[in-house]
Amino acid sequence: MHWDDGAARLGQLPPVRNALLQIAVCMGEESFFVALESALRHSSLPPDGLRWLGERLPEELLWLLAFAHSDADSGLESLVRLRLHHLGISVQTQISIEGVGEVDMVIGNRLIIEADGRENHEREAKRHKDLVRDAKAAALGYETLRFDYAMIVHDWEIVKAAIIAKVTASAHLRASFQVAVG
Repeated sequence: MHWDDGAARLGQLPPVRNALLQIAVCMGEESFFVALESALRHSSLPPDGLRWLGERLPEELLWLLAFAHSDADSGLESLVRLRLHHLGISVQTQISIEGVGEVDMVIGNRLIIEADGRENHEREAKRHKDLVRDAKAAALGYETLRFDYAMIVHDWEIVKAAIIAKVTASAHLRASFQVAVG
């Protein structure tokens, strides 16, 4: 039993809302946001859960309740979206691109950001599939930045620099051009 008003019984897990509150207070913004989006994705938070959290969260974290989505496929995606938000960079999430499939995030209208978990590249077949998708996206005028778990979690400054460089160079904006054929 921790220190909030949740009811816990020996051998039973506490309610998800109580666990989220503990994460928010003990571990901070990023951990709370990742856990919150995961709970939303898996429909683990009862309908009154957001209201309950809104009444108990520290004021500086309240905005995360409105910012959270239920479509993040992984905690890495949630973490990247939150960190980019703090940089003033907006993303669209889980975007379906004809001929490519669903991508994690798009900045502007042509910069794809993919956040690959540890298990994603353990097998060469998955890596090959990702490279084919990236090539198909490039043929449609998109640029793809693909980052793995270690880069996002341990080398964020490199990830941040790469994204900022692409946005600064307007790589996220689709240029109007025509290709001459013949």
